[in-house]
Amino acid sequence: MILQSLNILNYRNIREASLEFSPKLNCLVGLNGQGKTNVLDAIYLLSFTKSAFTSQDSLNITHGEEMAMVQGEYKPTPDPSLKGGEENSVVISCGLRRGVKKQFRRDKKDYPRLLDHIGLIPLVMVCPADHQLIEEGSDERRRFMDVVIGQRNRKYLDCLATYNALLKQRNALLKQYADAPTPPNDLLEVLEWQMVEPAEYIFKARTDFFKEFEPYFQEVYKVIGGSAETPNLRYISQLQDRDLREAYVRTRQRDLILGWTSQGPHKDDLDMRLGDYPLKQVGSQGQQRTFVLAMKLAQALYLADTTGEAPILLLDDIFDRLDSERVERIVAMVQGEQFGQIFITDTDRQHLSDIIQPGPDAKIFHVEGGKIE
Repeated sequence: MILQSLNILNYRNIREASLEFSPKLNCLVGLNGQGKTNVLDAIYLLSFTKSAFTSQDSLNITHGEEMAMVQGEYKPTPDPSLKGGEENSVVISCGLRRGVKKQFRRDKKDYPRLLDHIGLIPLVMVCPADHQLIEEGSDERRRFMDVVIGQRNRKYLDCLATYNALLKQRNALLKQYADAPTPPNDLLEVLEWQMVEPAEYIFKARTDFFKEFEPYFQEVYKVIGGSAETPNLRYISQLQDRDLREAYVRTRQRDLILGWTSQGPHKDDLDMRLGDYPLKQVGSQGQQRTFVLAMKLAQALYLADTTGEAPILLLDDIFDRLDSERVERIVAMVQGEQFGQIFITDTDRQHLSDIIQPGPDAKIFHVEGGKIE
């Protein structure tokens, strides 16, 4: 999909904006805190039904206002094999109101479930917060897997939702009966049997994903990081060496003491290394940023190949965190034919002019105080 136009009303610090975009390259220039990232977040919202930065919808409404609206018109990526004219455009809108459930629509029709929208508009966002993939716990790394797999596999999202709901129920029972003389083993067993099927599907989908994803990651890292460094990215799961039904029974007493479920795909992780050593311990800041960038750009190439649709690529404030040589490699890569529509933010217009090849397919927007020109 190509985002043709974007209308914003009272979203964060952007009170009103109507923007027309280039199908290839769009640059947003302005000082920090002026609203560049908020434009990207509005685009992210229309792909994932939520903000990239907060799960609380009311925080996205401009201070002092009661409602916000974001609407985008998308044009399907041209398909040379189709005859008889272009496909119709798609209008996606999201309405936010304080104290009311958000309204998310496709061509003026509400979705029965927000989950049904995920994957319609593939998107990859690269931003400074991506360092959490290295610095934070395994939740962030599982989220990376879920975002990639979920955009091309609807059943995966359904299984993930089912498993998480059952996991929440089991954890609640474990806490409730932690000190009870007789735990509800029958009820726990029923939940565990229900959890096994979606858990095994999640494990298989993640395993298959990493087999396919590894070559993309290695190739992208080689291009932007140089051949002297050898990155390794490995999927780790308890299900690789145990039967989950047996594990639930074996650890049930311990889980009652802990008050939470110690076995299952919610404990999965990624092992990130340079050579034989943990990336977090031995990688320089530049190497760590390159590693995460390679993961994100590889995600874009993987989605393009597996869905047949080049995802929208959002690059938020990444250039001042890398040396000029790596920046040039990244820009040369994303401006290639393998990538689709791109949105880039930067604080320095001259910087963008120096590293980006000008052309008729490029647009530059100036952002100041929430106003965009």
